[in-house]
Amino acid sequence: MLKTIFSLLLILSINTLAKDAPMKTIYDFKVNTIDGKETTLEQYKGKVMLIVNVASKCGYTPQYAGLETLYKKYKEQGLVVLGFPCNQFSSQEPGSEAEIQNFCRVNFGVTFPMFSKINVNGDDTHPLYHYLKSEQPGILGTETIKWNFTKFLVDKEGKVIERFGSSTKPISLEEEIESLLK
Repeated sequence: MLKTIFSLLLILSINTLAKDAPMKTIYDFKVNTIDGKETTLEQYKGKVMLIVNVASKCGYTPQYAGLETLYKKYKEQGLVVLGFPCNQFSSQEPGSEAEIQNFCRVNFGVTFPMFSKINVNGDDTHPLYHYLKSEQPGILGTETIKWNFTKFLVDKEGKVIERFGSSTKPISLEEEIESLLK
């Protein structure tokens, strides 16, 4: 009997704590812009977000052009592409933030928001990527990001809708993006 009462009290305590603790949304995560300013994703509330881990020396690097095309085509309707450089895959993003920014502008005309380098896997995974991976695991439920240019599509309410692998070309996401922009 005492064990049952203790168990009920423990469950009530946990439920009370859970109710008091604010749920973390995608808008709460702190990130640094590519020029080092701390911010959150709050400024993108109400927009469709395409969040991508990017690299400058990767076989998929030409996808910057497709990402920029999507951004230019749909930004007035509420799409924002967010680029997060990552050097975890064969050291394919070795440059400084300034070098990355210059590379993206000069070679691909990138105007969409870019952020400071982060880790997307391992002990130092950025909290945003912990969240994205838990919301949309990969194949067979794995959370690990397999390579550069993995894409997460987030709706206007901040719900992570879908995860796309590196080989998925940005242009192939138009239909999903258009449906979320309606």
